[in-house]
Amino acid sequence: MLNMSISPCPIIPRLVPQLDRCEISSLKHRLRHYHLRGGTRRLLLMVSPNNLPTTASHFRHVDAMVPQPSAAAAKLSQLKAVVLGEAPASEDDEVVVPSHEFSRQALVPSTQKYLEMYKSSIEDPAKFWSSIASSEFYWKQRWGDQVYSENLDARKGNIKIEWFKSGITNVCYNCLDRNIDAGLGDKIAIYWESNEPGFDATLTYSELLHRVCQLANYLKSIGVGKGDAVVVYLPMLMELPITMLACARIGAVHSVVFAGFSAESLAQRIVDCKPKVVITCNAVKRGPKTIHLKDIVDAALIESANNRISVDVCLTYENQSAQNRESTKWEKGRDVWWEDVVPKFPTSCDVEWVDAEDPLFLLYTSGSTGKPKGVLHTTGGYMVYAATTFKYAFDYKDSDVYWCTADCGWITGHSYVTYGPMLNGATVVVFEGAPNYPDPGRCWDIVDKYKVTIFYTAPTLYVTRYSRRSLRVLGSVGEPINPTSCRWFFNVVGGSSCPISDTWWQTETGGFMITPLPGAWPQKPGSATFPFFGVQPVIVDEKGVELDGECNGYLCVKSSWPGAFRTLYGDHERYETTYFKPFPGYYFTGDGCRRDKDGYHWLTGRVDDVINVSGHRIGTAEVESALVFHPHCAEAAVVGVEHEVKGQSIYAFVTPVEGISYSDELRKSLILTVRKQIGAFAAPDKIHWAPGLPKTRSGKIMRRILRKIASRQLDELGDTSTLADPGVVDQLIELADD
Repeated sequence: MLNMSISPCPIIPRLVPQLDRCEISSLKHRLRHYHLRGGTRRLLLMVSPNNLPTTASHFRHVDAMVPQPSAAAAKLSQLKAVVLGEAPASEDDEVVVPSHEFSRQALVPSTQKYLEMYKSSIEDPAKFWSSIASSEFYWKQRWGDQVYSENLDARKGNIKIEWFKSGITNVCYNCLDRNIDAGLGDKIAIYWESNEPGFDATLTYSELLHRVCQLANYLKSIGVGKGDAVVVYLPMLMELPITMLACARIGAVHSVVFAGFSAESLAQRIVDCKPKVVITCNAVKRGPKTIHLKDIVDAALIESANNRISVDVCLTYENQSAQNRESTKWEKGRDVWWEDVVPKFPTSCDVEWVDAEDPLFLLYTSGSTGKPKGVLHTTGGYMVYAATTFKYAFDYKDSDVYWCTADCGWITGHSYVTYGPMLNGATVVVFEGAPNYPDPGRCWDIVDKYKVTIFYTAPTLYVTRYSRRSLRVLGSVGEPINPTSCRWFFNVVGGSSCPISDTWWQTETGGFMITPLPGAWPQKPGSATFPFFGVQPVIVDEKGVELDGECNGYLCVKSSWPGAFRTLYGDHERYETTYFKPFPGYYFTGDGCRRDKDGYHWLTGRVDDVINVSGHRIGTAEVESALVFHPHCAEAAVVGVEHEVKGQSIYAFVTPVEGISYSDELRKSLILTVRKQIGAFAAPDKIHWAPGLPKTRSGKIMRRILRKIASRQLDELGDTSTLADPGVVDQLIELADD
């Protein structure tokens, strides 16, 4: 194991560690000052900033989170808080405090417990992660004495990260067989909901294993084996997680491509990873629109063949609700109907035991050069990290029904639709359709139908007339959530009773990196809060110098974690150049981050999402947050456009709240809000009305499209097929000069 040095990183000097465990009466006694606004609804919490312990240890940022009581009222700092379940959060409330009842039942029930676990994970990561890996997962063979090895400094040689090397395991076995052996065979693994209301299906863990084994046996019969690539171009049918698990079972490497990417984008991925088979379906309906996926695959296979990469088999599932086989274009000798072959194979399949560092999947993410980056995740570390982050960030219980609205074409669907939940034996909702079809309340119909308790989504959904009483924990995915949207999500969607896991992570990280733990921390709306176990975030300046205390800069991570990606497929040099050379010795996230006086982390967006207006460097996320602070603004996205005098100007796309009309008065009011919140220099030059924003199904705003619309480069919009609602682009263009 390489020598590991741990530098200080100040976090949380002023919050009471037992806050989440105190009854109101004990708060009154401990904090000396306690006052009611509307009964027991809100508390004015008094916390001392001047009683921090002094320590020279590497963990002063952890030790500082345990303040001692102080009797000096003059030294107390005030934090306005609302208690979970007591009342809605107002703009005046700085934190949302877990209720005693919620914390009492939580996996991490207090700040102190988090601190103990976090400190253990940083002091001795080998012991911390090996304990979890050995106690909660099956290993055919345990790893050696060295739990992990790493080099994150390109000056010292090639970047290298390994966890549980020489440990032998299988992710599919841990997702299915292990849970069945534990008595969960009859538990529902998947509730599947069709695009069309009223059409649904279920699979128990035993039934899911049988389906997985049949496909795994078929893949073996056509020559797919350990290390071979399989490209998967499927919508959110049950066959998508089935395919992922079948590949994992036989040691094949799946590369799931979002079934909305163009033929050109799909061909790029086929050429890069050279699969033995492409798995797709003939068509899918997204809302009222039919998308002919097989036609896209056909075009991609022609293009890849022109680049000297031929695929011998295209396994096609007949999605009868969208298109029958008679009207599906077909190439004999290459194309095979799933239903004609897969069900004929046995429902048991031997497991291919693989090394922890053997590849599990490839997932391509966009790159600044235009060439997609093939992010490679390996087996053992990813398995342990995805499962553990799911368990703690959502405070998962065996009785929970969990739904993540993301597509498996994105990392969210890998870690938090398929692998993370099923490694924990969870019941998962898989939804094929569009969230606003046949009406904007579809998601809430599904929540009520399946009694969903944990809901992980982009928080911009319509909720009127639905119960949602089953909800216990909410998660925010996609864009960094601003404080106003966070309060709306908390108040309206969660009924002021659900903690929000506002997670920060990336395709490259494999799982959550900075996230609240629902029962442990008072939550500041809009903040991702604190690092997950084993994660050491640091904020550096432009020279790579670590910044202490309250600061703003570039977010990096020191030391590795089990879920870290190992390379970019076929391009390790690009991997090192992009992620490790900008700040030697650190993983560079590409994101900006602000740490406040209490140590909370606030993601400010990609560092290239900075607008330079007359010498002022303005983060787009900061302007967006100011716009959404306006009571009539539901959502906003900001981009920079070229300006002959200022260098760049601020161009804002704004979606008003329901029932509010576009008007000059609203435009002026929005601009005034930004001036008041930030300053005149940050005021948008242009407000572009937006009935919606172009987003992927994982909730990411496609800012490259907004930049082209703002610059009137409408012939350079590029591929819009990956959007959840491509029609939004046409609407934005129509409103361009309004």
